Amino acid sequence: MTTWLPTLKTATPEEGYDLAVKMSRVAVKMTQPDADMRDKLRPAYAENADSLIAVSQVVATHFATVAAANGYWMD
Repeated sequence: MTTWLPTLKTATPEEGYDLAVKMSRVAVKMTQPDADMRDKLRPAYAENADSLIAVSQVVATHFATVAAANGYWMD
């Protein structure tokens, strides 16, 4: 079975950040599986500063999780 999230391990912090963004996007898709509805709702938050800040907070939380899983990339 293939999974979209086989590991939290990444080679670099940049890859970790990309993973955090992907985790956030997948959460939205799982919460609202209807692509047409997501497209319909997008304009409501795309120009809303509070919504965009909230997205940044979610990504930051996921990034903190990924960073911890990677030992903050310290060897």
